[in-house]
Amino acid sequence: MATPARSSRLRAWMLEGLTDQRHRQQQHPDTAHEGKPWYRVMCLTGLDYFSTLGYQPGIAALAAGLLSPLATIVLVLLTLFGALPVYRRVAKESPHGEGSIAMLERLLSFWKGKLFVLTLLGFAATDFLITITLSAADATAHMVENPHLTSTLHGHEVLITLILIALLGAVFLKGFSEAIGLAVGLVVSYLLLNAVVVGVGMWQVATHPEVITNWTNALTTDYGNPVMMIAIALVVFPKLALGLSGFETGVAVMPHVKGEAGDDPGRPAGRIRGTRKLLTTAAVIMSVFLICSSFITTLLIPADAFTSGGEANGRALAYLAHEYLGSAFGTVYDASTILILWFAGASAMAGLLNLMPRYLPRYGMAPHWARALRPMVIVFTLIAFLVTWIFDADVDAQGGAYATGVLVLITSAAVAVTIAARRARERGWTVAFGIISAVFIYTTGVNVVERPDGVKIGACFIAGIMALSLMSRLARVFELRVTHVEFDDMAERFVRDTATRTIRFIANEPDNRDKAEYRDKIDQIRADNDIPTGDDFLFVEVNVLDPSEFEAGLTVRGEVMHDRYRVLTLESSSVPNALAALLLHVRDETGQRPHIYFEWTEGNPLANFLRFFLFGQGEVAPVTREVVREAERDRSRRPHVHVG
Repeated sequence: MATPARSSRLRAWMLEGLTDQRHRQQQHPDTAHEGKPWYRVMCLTGLDYFSTLGYQPGIAALAAGLLSPLATIVLVLLTLFGALPVYRRVAKESPHGEGSIAMLERLLSFWKGKLFVLTLLGFAATDFLITITLSAADATAHMVENPHLTSTLHGHEVLITLILIALLGAVFLKGFSEAIGLAVGLVVSYLLLNAVVVGVGMWQVATHPEVITNWTNALTTDYGNPVMMIAIALVVFPKLALGLSGFETGVAVMPHVKGEAGDDPGRPAGRIRGTRKLLTTAAVIMSVFLICSSFITTLLIPADAFTSGGEANGRALAYLAHEYLGSAFGTVYDASTILILWFAGASAMAGLLNLMPRYLPRYGMAPHWARALRPMVIVFTLIAFLVTWIFDADVDAQGGAYATGVLVLITSAAVAVTIAARRARERGWTVAFGIISAVFIYTTGVNVVERPDGVKIGACFIAGIMALSLMSRLARVFELRVTHVEFDDMAERFVRDTATRTIRFIANEPDNRDKAEYRDKIDQIRADNDIPTGDDFLFVEVNVLDPSEFEAGLTVRGEVMHDRYRVLTLESSSVPNALAALLLHVRDETGQRPHIYFEWTEGNPLANFLRFFLFGQGEVAPVTREVVREAERDRSRRPHVHVG
């Protein structure tokens, strides 16, 4: 049985950095000049992006057949002239890793904005989690299909994939700050090995011109003329959408990019430039590899080898490595591919850990500990276990969900930057981004129609996030929810003056704010609570700004109404929580336990609770008392709450 001291140490280890992280998010997400050079961080996002070479050529061959090279060229054009400009603009608009989701969040307010963000987070979770499970499954496929290991490992694919995912989770539990160095080594060695395989493949094509003749003859026989080939390539290229997978991750890991010492923390120009270099360099490198790998695998590998169970299924370049460079080099290539595919989940995990805590805890839609790294690593690892078990560690089965998540996020980014350009009155960019948005909407639509399983899986993630978010919000509804309290000079003067005697507040729901309203309110409170005539009051009025926000600061302003009545005006997302925060703050500042007086709220209690939950108003008096009770367990230190 664990001792209390051991349990306390475990809890402290699990929640390490929670307070600091919360403080940074309230003040500013990060320090602009900290981080790593952009080319090193490129290797972190390249774990996801470049590792798709492990399975992308095979998926392209299955999806487009003989037209795979042409469809890949279309994909590359969309990458360089579509996704790349979009995400270069996203990097400028959200330089702290929030991505296009934050850009779109600013366009919508209240609950509709929250629900929209939760939907996009569902697709982001689909993208990143399937990246983890699909990459681990493909690493397993490379392991099992290696000639030296097939007899030993065949039939244990699910177990091997689960072990790889568990090892990835263990890396993050230990700490991920040193992992960028490992990412650099993996990416550089993997790209060099791929350059060797692609170079040998191109040499084989050049020295055996009959393979080109056979390919062009087959194209002519099957498709007729070049116009028809291009038309069909334009139709089938959405199936190759996995080749776009690295852009969202590239923006998500942006906080790791080192800026410049003189950068403005709110708009770190050095980091933005570095991230743009990262995105551009990665896109160019990947484009070259995609075209070359698609070309040589289509020409040199028999079509039936790409099918399920075939030797090139999910490992086309590995097949060529073994075929033309021998078993020893092929095994080295397999080992490199296994490592980068396994660690590709690292960039996805980093994206999840950067993205989810930015939104869900702030919405009250995740527990407080969701801001800590290690508990979230455990949660995401367990979900990855479940996904792997459901899909039986099958690479092809997860491709649809992966592509859907990628395309929805890229489409949302394209729409976001179009709106941003329009608001900035940049007519040329508005038109350009509008065209790019239309292309991605088409691509996403085609992918959804042809692979509806991706939307179904994304819908499951969305439904799960929605359900858990609602339960979390209900569970946390009586938390204080105020991150800090700020008084203006007049408000401080009011409190300082009343601190010399009993501090009494009257909670008032402002109506006309005329003289009669305040006079009648005081008379009623005195009568209901038998308060002597000599005692004075401060009125407290709360203006609800955005009730869908969960955590926010509290601004308190003082004013004198009708040359007589002192009023504290509060701005918050919830009336009871704001009042409770005010009472506790005044108690701490003055050393007195203040009193606050309410009228009973008329109406059905359940309806009033729903009004409080959705709109921040409703059953104010009992909820204020409950929030105070939750925040201050010592009854002798609680402010007094009176209801008449």
